[in-house]
Amino acid sequence: MRVKICGITNLEDALAAVDAGADALGFNFAEEAKKKRRYIDFSDAVDIAYSVQPFVTTVAVVTNPDWEDVELYLEYFDRVQFHGEESPKFCWDWRVRAIKAFRVSPDFDPEIVVTYPGRAVLLDAYDPKQRGGTGKTLDWDIARRVVEIGKPVILAGGLTPENVADAIRAVRPYAVDVAGGVESAPGKKDHERIRSFIRNAKNALA
Repeated sequence: MRVKICGITNLEDALAAVDAGADALGFNFAEEAKKKRRYIDFSDAVDIAYSVQPFVTTVAVVTNPDWEDVELYLEYFDRVQFHGEESPKFCWDWRVRAIKAFRVSPDFDPEIVVTYPGRAVLLDAYDPKQRGGTGKTLDWDIARRVVEIGKPVILAGGLTPENVADAIRAVRPYAVDVAGGVESAPGKKDHERIRSFIRNAKNALA
């Protein structure tokens, strides 16, 4: 089970996540992330990305970016995660390096994921006022239906060290993604919760 720790804002938290076994780190460049103090300046994120081990995947998290901005992100980060209203056509230029995030509402149609390029999709909880980081849990039955379609799923939305194993057993995703569920304060990670989350996620199907 792969694990992404998202909302990284400082080197200390990044190194703690990597040391605990994180497979990927997410850096949030969306303006709305400032409300929960998970936003990071581009230059700071680049410095952190260059300070972690080479086999840790770095992910730029963005909402409705310009084409030129995506090109810049991919000069310094391994993947770009589209968390806005980006179209399949917009995402196509980056294909295997693109991860499209979907907010799963009760009427979400799982079939929409096959219209997007990319090697995986991310499923997050729906909130009419926020694009991500809500702390809400999505419907795991719907997420399981997306998995059954055959598209690798990165499961997010309200995951914590306490529920991540249950989520994995219910959905069987490719990976899980957490931000607020391992925080001690907005924008600051709790290193013990990171270790607990990763340990529980990787042992969930043992």
